[in-house]
Amino acid sequence: MATAATPSPRAQRTRAALVAGARTVFERDGFVDARIVDIAREAGVATGSFYTYFNGKDAAFAAVLEELREEMLHPRLEVAGDADPLEVVEAANRAYLEAYRRNARLMELMEQVAAVDPAVRRLRLERGEAFAARNAHAIAQLQERGLADPQLDPALTAHAISSMVSRTAALAFVHGAVTDDVEVLTATLTRLWANALRLVQ
Repeated sequence: MATAATPSPRAQRTRAALVAGARTVFERDGFVDARIVDIAREAGVATGSFYTYFNGKDAAFAAVLEELREEMLHPRLEVAGDADPLEVVEAANRAYLEAYRRNARLMELMEQVAAVDPAVRRLRLERGEAFAARNAHAIAQLQERGLADPQLDPALTAHAISSMVSRTAALAFVHGAVTDDVEVLTATLTRLWANALRLVQ
């Protein structure tokens, strides 16, 4: 039985359809020109139903970004035990770049809207913090294994490396300023990771 805390399966399906519809409209029309009536039409629901789940297109955009965040954070960067650090970093970089390429339009919109919307700016910063925290944990694991420069601060280093990877992805898939070949990008970024951490190979 559904409760206020656990929406009914129908409500969950409707909300999911609205989020999917919102994504389609935002990617097609941009944030400024996106209309709630179009989002509802894409979702196959009445316009009034939109307001059952979201109080405006800002909230719908935030829901789209939350789904994007979950997709972009996988796979996890785990380098404990006997894991080969370069293979793990390479796989994580490749997965991130492929996800960025799939979601390039949304990533571009997030940057644009974050410049003027404090709520989206906060979501963007939270996303960055999540990436940095994941990478800081991995760097600390590598230091514990004696494989990375022990003098590096894991948190600061993680922010620097994460920024490098995300900015390179934006240059490749949003701005077209560098190659968009995922394998070339993966190899280069992984080597830069290794060089920055002075990984023992």
